[in-house]
Amino acid sequence: MSDVAFVILAFMIAVYVLLDGYDLGIATLAPFISHNEEDRASAMHAIGPYWNGNEVWLIAAGGVSFAFFPLAYASAFSGFYLPFMVVLWLLMFRGIAMEVREHFPSELWHAFWDAAFSASSALLILLFGVTIGNLVRGLPLHKSGFFFGTFGFLLNPYAIAVGLFAVAALTQHGATFLNMVAADELAARSRSAAARLWWAVLALYVVVTVFTLWIRPVVYTRPWMIAIALLSLAAFAMLRVRLASTSRTAPFVCSTIFIAGLLVAAAATLYPYLLPVVGGSGGLTIYAASAPPNALSWAVSATLVGLVVVGSYSFMVVRRLAAR
Repeated sequence: MSDVAFVILAFMIAVYVLLDGYDLGIATLAPFISHNEEDRASAMHAIGPYWNGNEVWLIAAGGVSFAFFPLAYASAFSGFYLPFMVVLWLLMFRGIAMEVREHFPSELWHAFWDAAFSASSALLILLFGVTIGNLVRGLPLHKSGFFFGTFGFLLNPYAIAVGLFAVAALTQHGATFLNMVAADELAARSRSAAARLWWAVLALYVVVTVFTLWIRPVVYTRPWMIAIALLSLAAFAMLRVRLASTSRTAPFVCSTIFIAGLLVAAAATLYPYLLPVVGGSGGLTIYAASAPPNALSWAVSATLVGLVVVGSYSFMVVRRLAAR
């Protein structure tokens, strides 16, 4: 049952990254492709119907992690407490910027809230990337399972490289989504930005991959992970081809497959650990950190029902908005 719980949690986090990733990316990109306030407003309106619902997956993943793996939840907060608080404030500030913007008639206030929305979104991506980078690299864990390092430890070169890669990849992801839904001129600038970002993503991908193979050589013992990596790379290469075509949907689909492949690879690299130890092959496993069997069974059953409900509702909302 612990394995099922791990898969469910990884799935929920992946869905959050794929869905909220494009609106975080659009917010990060907007200042660079907007020529005026109308363009910035159009970019924000493109994600307006979706961003609040997308963040539900993050909240749900946090609740599920506590229900499935309470010990890992406690250990993670002992090390990531400050980053998690910063993430919380950024999420709040981002929501305020989105909702309050239209209540101020002044263009100066519009510019301020647009800048706040973009900056908080970019920092969120960076922090999420740094978190994933530290999980893959490993943490200084006491034998009791609690973090005994410092905040400075989390800001190591590998984690920062993963964070920068996340910023580039999700900004590109947002550009492909904006290309799909925006008006012609803004869509063209989004497509051009995605094509330029492709090279940055490629360079950072190579850097992060090389260091990941050095830090976590587990991929050499799991050949099926190579197939996942090749599928992800094929989608990334196809993204470049589709950006040169007239299709609006295909680039976004390719970007989605590329990022999904990366997330699956990250989860597979961690398995069976939730919090690996830095510089070693130990850590807190899903079996040691999971809730008691009976509680875990009930939590998994309730989560599966909830996923069906939330998934169905999200599908109906997207379909209805797309029909407008």
